[in-house]
Amino acid sequence: EKFKTLKNEGNDFVKKGKYEEAINKYSECMKLNTKECTIYTNRALCYLKLFKYEEAKQDCDHVLQIEDSNIKAFYRRALAHKGLQVRKAEHGRY
Repeated sequence: EKFKTLKNEGNDFVKKGKYEEAINKYSECMKLNTKECTIYTNRALCYLKLFKYEEAKQDCDHVLQIEDSNIKAFYRRALAHKGLQVRKAEHGRY
């Protein structure tokens, strides 16, 4: 029950564009349940919005270990990879 409340609060923060707050809520959810893939893909979205590509990639990797056909995880991991590639290019490391 607490899990559901935290998840909903996290989702509300996302809708308001408060990604840091949402990450905190999703992280709290993970302490209660590590198997719920949605929490990880939601948190990955927040990380992407904050340009934290490595963290987003890790969350997606975690989901894909549990659920290897999770489309959101594949998509968001691709966005994270793209972000990391762009960042490398901007810093002159190829």
